[in-house]
Amino acid sequence: MRRLAFVGLLLTLSACLQPTGTRSDPPGTEFDCCEGDILLLLDSSGSITTYEFSRLLGFLTDLLRPFLLGRGQVRVGMVLVGTEPQMEFSFDAYNSQNALQEALLRTQQLRGDTNTEAALLLAQRLLRRPPGHIYPPRVLLWLTDGVKPGNVDGPMAVLRQEGVSVLAVSTGQGNYQVLHGAVSPPTEAHLYFIDIDDIGIITEDLREAIIELIRVERLQVRDVTTHSALLQWRPVLVGGLGHYELRYSSDTEERRLTLQAEQSWTELTDLQPDTRYTAWLTPHTPLQRRNTLTTSFSTLTEVLSPVSVTVSESGVDRVHVSWTPLQPSRVLRYLVEFGPIPRGDVRAVTLTGRESSTLLTQLQPHTQYLITVTAVHSSGQQRAMSVRACTQEVLPGLVDLQLTPVGSDSVKVDWRGHSEAAGLRGYWVRWETGEHSSLSPPSSRYLPAQSLSTVLTHLSPATRVCVSPVYRTARGEGLCCTAHTLTAAHGRGGQLSLLS
Repeated sequence: MRRLAFVGLLLTLSACLQPTGTRSDPPGTEFDCCEGDILLLLDSSGSITTYEFSRLLGFLTDLLRPFLLGRGQVRVGMVLVGTEPQMEFSFDAYNSQNALQEALLRTQQLRGDTNTEAALLLAQRLLRRPPGHIYPPRVLLWLTDGVKPGNVDGPMAVLRQEGVSVLAVSTGQGNYQVLHGAVSPPTEAHLYFIDIDDIGIITEDLREAIIELIRVERLQVRDVTTHSALLQWRPVLVGGLGHYELRYSSDTEERRLTLQAEQSWTELTDLQPDTRYTAWLTPHTPLQRRNTLTTSFSTLTEVLSPVSVTVSESGVDRVHVSWTPLQPSRVLRYLVEFGPIPRGDVRAVTLTGRESSTLLTQLQPHTQYLITVTAVHSSGQQRAMSVRACTQEVLPGLVDLQLTPVGSDSVKVDWRGHSEAAGLRGYWVRWETGEHSSLSPPSSRYLPAQSLSTVLTHLSPATRVCVSPVYRTARGEGLCCTAHTLTAAHGRGGQLSLLS
């Protein structure tokens, strides 16, 4: 069975399913195919049983047995995960398979906590290489039961940024999102979920995945987008002699490039989205004939703008609409159409491909609008997305407020508002004493829309009165006055003053 990489599920396979292979090397035969460093990150914490730990060590002996070891070949190191992670052995510790096999089988389990974060910091130090030179590929193979792996996203991202390829094997119900984010793409080749008793089933597939990463002569594809891809290869031309001929094609076109001997990468641009490409790299040298390297890849499906349309800063007669992503190199113009729902005149605004928002004005208050943003792409394609938006309700303020004393401690309150305003529900009257207000909490009264006056009694001197119109969605702007009662005026009549 090929490629046992699964999407977050624990797989238990029956004994009748046998792996099929393509390699002709008999078991135990070392083959000279690769050069690179493989660092084993082995979960040795207490969440791993003694039986599981023993099976993992046996799995690693089978996985690594065919490789030639030593400088210029494959180097293997190992870090154990525990409360205090430790380096079990370094890359240069073993140069023969017998020595490596014996070292693996005599490894003792640490137990303790699963401190994967600290183990990854140790792995970073072991895998770090000074810049400015070409080094063999580096691979981190993480073997875990998936139990509480910790915050590994950051350290794993640093490793990948430094050119380390990350693969993972989980023998339990691990967090798929964490493991998926940790491994290098493609996930289907570099992430495996398997029951510990069936782990031998993935040996050949995992070994093939590692070989693809550290094969001496190979053409790799990285950073594939909708319109570009990065090709990398191990330099095979030495001394600046010769050149490379690169040919790449799809079903509809073929292109050729001539590259200098010193180059080890090139970026292919102006590719078609969602298209399968095949590339051939042929080294030409006067010294000897080299094999042509080849690889295939597919560009990503193009994501056409807009993907998201949002509305903000809604007002009585305006709304602000914006969209993403901004693709000025691919979009010629945007057409924004808007009209009231369910019926009404539809207006339109045309914007350049470099604009990602606009303010729609002169709209009807308290009205729902349908807004459609259409992107006209340079390829001739069009993509439209619609959103609904509501303008705010008109909330007219109070027109006039008058206070008239009708007794020593009573005031008649009269006001004028916009009774014809849509959505008017009533009036909110609130009063509080200006002096010693902390001892006299404010009082309030709600009156229906047809009420334009009320009488307030038992008032203290210098009472502040406020009246606000209440609409369906919010309060309008109110007015306030301070009433000086007869008691405060020493019996000479009331005095009223309008507060700002």
